[in-house]
Amino acid sequence: MMKKTDGNHKAYRQMLLNKRQEVLSGLDMKFDTLAKMGRVAEEDQAQITHDEFVSLHINSLDYGRLRMIEEALDRLKSGDYGFCLSCEEPIPPKRLNAIPWARYCVTCQELASSEVDEEHLQLAESRE
Repeated sequence: MMKKTDGNHKAYRQMLLNKRQEVLSGLDMKFDTLAKMGRVAEEDQAQITHDEFVSLHINSLDYGRLRMIEEALDRLKSGDYGFCLSCEEPIPPKRLNAIPWARYCVTCQELASSEVDEEHLQLAESRE
């Protein structure tokens, strides 16, 4: 299949660069906040431990998003941006405007999500 270039790639690139900067800034702020906490009273440690756990989870989500943004920027460079990684059909501009790092069209994303959900269900059932 011949892939066409989209005139909106500059706009998508800028959206991706802005989002990358936003994610990186958020990560810096979280680390600064944790570093400034220093020593705390024993009775506050449980709350701080919980807050650190939540922060680490959010950081892992942010790092995942950062990875997807970097991959999308790579696809822009290679000319593969805007095409579903599964069916290779164009991803609609409406989806790319909402999620500029989208890898899949809506149909393939839903299929991939339902497969992941099914795997989690099978894993949970096997543990019982």
